[in-house]
Amino acid sequence: MKKGKRVLVVGSGGREHALAWALARSAEVEAVYVAPGNGGTSWPPSPEASDLQPRAPARSVPIRSDDIQALIDFVREQGIDLTVVGPEAPLARGIVDAFRAAGLRIFGPSRAAARIETSKAFAKALMRSWGIPTPDYAVFHDFEKARAYLRARPGPVVVKASGLAGGKGAFVCESSEEAEEALYRLMRERIFGEAGETVVIEERLYGSELSLLALSDGRMARPLLPARDHKRLLDGDRGPNTGGMGAYAPVPEVGPDAVDRVVREIMEPVLQALARQGTPFVGVLYAGLMWTERGPFVLEFNARFGDPEAQAILPLLETDLLAALEACVEGRLGDVELRWRPGACVTVVLAAPGYPGSVPEGLPIAGLEEAAAQEGVLIFHAGTRREGDRALTAGGRVLAVSAIGGHLPEAAARAYAAAERIHFEGMHYRRDIGRSSPIL
Repeated sequence: MKKGKRVLVVGSGGREHALAWALARSAEVEAVYVAPGNGGTSWPPSPEASDLQPRAPARSVPIRSDDIQALIDFVREQGIDLTVVGPEAPLARGIVDAFRAAGLRIFGPSRAAARIETSKAFAKALMRSWGIPTPDYAVFHDFEKARAYLRARPGPVVVKASGLAGGKGAFVCESSEEAEEALYRLMRERIFGEAGETVVIEERLYGSELSLLALSDGRMARPLLPARDHKRLLDGDRGPNTGGMGAYAPVPEVGPDAVDRVVREIMEPVLQALARQGTPFVGVLYAGLMWTERGPFVLEFNARFGDPEAQAILPLLETDLLAALEACVEGRLGDVELRWRPGACVTVVLAAPGYPGSVPEGLPIAGLEEAAAQEGVLIFHAGTRREGDRALTAGGRVLAVSAIGGHLPEAAARAYAAAERIHFEGMHYRRDIGRSSPIL
């Protein structure tokens, strides 16, 4: 007989490990399942859980995140009370619509509402029509017309695949030559397949990047702590874009007034626009922002928790995550107050050799227990798998080392001290996450 609630997290990355960890801390949760999970998403129950040790057990389930019918069958068989969708791909495939049609509770936006992420062209048009600040842009379906546009407007631009590209579909170009090369790779070489059939070319803005995520029940927004992601591969924001090499929260120079402004000028209008279109957004609305001298501009929207932002934000959340997500699903988010642990959290991503390109797999990982034993440290698995008692690499972003501290420098120092205790062949990571914070 069930003693508490059972939760399923869909996905296999560091974000999903962080979600499972946060949900397993809830006093209402009996068990957490992660499908398909990774090498870190199974653990035994811990009745005497410490501050950072989850109480409820977790178990990986060998079901692909895109096998929606198998997930529905599992939820019914196991009596799952709530399913939480981590990555964007299942949202794009309509997992939320399918679960709702089956009478099952699920946290995440419908396929139509998720277009705010799955189609940059759709998102840009929505922002333009509702007066939401975003860089000037043009949308193209034809390579020659896009190239002619670039040649008529030389200078720095950003070229983006309109569809989903795993966080790697944006090319920040200093020159027309770089922009044309990016265009060719997207539309002719089809490096991201169908995602690059439509491209968005937008003006390049300069300022400080900021990630602000907000829970939504379709009507209102409850902002999470502001975070800063580090997309470029190398220190000093150099090198190619990645899925994210690290993050920290909160952002010291982003105070309550700045957060309120983003909610008022960006989050609430977007939610209103989607609701008026008959596609209310229930889930996590993620605004990737550039804060300029003219204020905040939206670079992109995502329809789910960020990765690695989730690994930096969730460790600071004191409110029961399950209660907050259920309030969204039930349309009563106004009843929830989000409370936060004081201090800061820094997350450093440890990547496999060759990332963000092709990477080897099956490399043994050492030092995990020693790293996790450090004060304030959490190790979230991403591209890993288990072979007996051994942890092996199984992807590009292998681990996310998160650390909580009384302030940003302390959190960064703890994260890097823990990262230095972990080893696998060719491991690399940025050394400047949370160590420099540009002033808005």
